[in-house]
Amino acid sequence: MKFERVYPLDVNFSNPDEIPDHVRSSRRYADVEDYDIKSCAERVKKEVGGVDILVHAVANAPQVHKPLLDTSREGYLAAVSASSYSWVSMVRHFGELMRPGGSCLALSFIASERVIPGYGGGMSSAKAQLESDTRVLAYEAGRRFGIRVNAISAGPLLSRAASAIENKDGESFINAYIDFHEKHSPLQRRMDADDVGRAALALCSDLSTAITGVCLHVDNGMHCMGFADGEKRSSSPDDALPV
Repeated sequence: MKFERVYPLDVNFSNPDEIPDHVRSSRRYADVEDYDIKSCAERVKKEVGGVDILVHAVANAPQVHKPLLDTSREGYLAAVSASSYSWVSMVRHFGELMRPGGSCLALSFIASERVIPGYGGGMSSAKAQLESDTRVLAYEAGRRFGIRVNAISAGPLLSRAASAIENKDGESFINAYIDFHEKHSPLQRRMDADDVGRAALALCSDLSTAITGVCLHVDNGMHCMGFADGEKRSSSPDDALPV
């Protein structure tokens, strides 16, 4: 894969007026500019022109290690700002650049609708908001820009970000959930990044021209379970190929 251009973007800021002085003067931002969402979109429009696909794959919660009951207002709002409102702002500003029929896609997680202990700091609330906003954005951006807006609720993957979340015993949260998922999901197989990638490709392509406002679960069917006994499958679903 070749990247023609890489643009700096901090989704915590929708426009230059929102950037505080301590951030502007930070060494982290010393060599970059136009890193708020609006300025970034304007720069892309000037240098590239139109956009066909927009993917929101960002989330952050400063207090993700804390249970919701122990999360401060500041920590909760920070999680929602970075993980949910940024989705609204990106669709707003990049939607103006997108050609009719373009596709916007966000990534969610089953913690939006089920209790996942260890996924704290307001992130479960942020993901629920992300999915709700996806439906409203599908209507509003569809009418205003003629584009589609969807989300994928992905099963557990051993990403760098997920690996950084530790439980109360100092163990990786995601490792425990991956094992649980593989044991109890209907397909009883380990998730792979390509599973999500193929679904994203379909939602962003002409294969899904009439699909918008959807949160598609790509999780080996785990979202449909209420109780599972952990009985092992008789054969691997990967052993059989479609005819």
